[in-house]
Amino acid sequence: MRQKIILDCDPGHDDAIALLLAARHPALELLAVTTVAGNQSVEKTSTNALKVCTLARILDIPVARGMQRPLLHPPHFAADIHGESGLDGPDVPPPAFPLAAQHAVDLLIDLFLHSDGDIVLVPTGPLTNIAAAIRREPAIVPKIQAISLMGGAISVGNVTASAEFNIWADPEAAAIVFACGRPITMIPLEVTHQALATEEIIGRLRAMQRPVPTFVADLLHYFADSYRQVFGFPAPPLHDPCAVAAVIEPDIILAKEMHVEIETQGAWTVGRTVCDIYAKTGLAANARVGYALQVDRFWDLLLDTIQGYE
Repeated sequence: MRQKIILDCDPGHDDAIALLLAARHPALELLAVTTVAGNQSVEKTSTNALKVCTLARILDIPVARGMQRPLLHPPHFAADIHGESGLDGPDVPPPAFPLAAQHAVDLLIDLFLHSDGDIVLVPTGPLTNIAAAIRREPAIVPKIQAISLMGGAISVGNVTASAEFNIWADPEAAAIVFACGRPITMIPLEVTHQALATEEIIGRLRAMQRPVPTFVADLLHYFADSYRQVFGFPAPPLHDPCAVAAVIEPDIILAKEMHVEIETQGAWTVGRTVCDIYAKTGLAANARVGYALQVDRFWDLLLDTIQGYE
């Protein structure tokens, strides 16, 4: 039995690679791709999702456009990392098929209401779509099998001194999701910063000599330049595929159960994921928070899957 998942994303270089992993790995059945404003506007992230699906011939999965702004705040994008298109670098052909007619929030509600509670949500962008669906139709909550999300940090952030981008982009939405009561695996920066796409990894992709692996290598080349210029990283961290990998092989992530609160009002800490590592709050754990990655296993899993594309 393949695990059913929905990928909620904001492509984005690493989201694009997460999509490729989710659509092709034999352990998963990708039911839908929903898009949200985050790395770029929702119009751009939606177009990027369609482009990736077109290039990889992922033509039988609906791609639905979602929320264009956070619940309470103006949107902020990550053009310094992902470029003006959200997917700068490679030359990607235009989409060969349209977006789904349904709004992403409506599609999420329909899929969960008509499910047997066997769908895992994999959000790799701001949590606006998920929170909006929960607020509009609370009956979906018990139908969510689990949530495996990329977001947050145990310690320092990457968009402010305290916060990681996905949570900071819509902290109120994150607060709703973390309070929903369903099993959550949180893949923070501490995990994803171990998934560094080195030149050796990019070389392995180019050696496959096929369009999709070459596309991934080109994505990582651009991503590497961005991370070198903005953060001084020697290689770019591949954040979002870690959330998909955690569904395929849960023990690929070393994690600890803890309570996580989302800071929504701090003068310096809006968007911080406050992780109660030592159980000081007395509050019940609401998330399985990753702290380490089985790095070699992760790259073998990802590269073996990408090698399956033409």
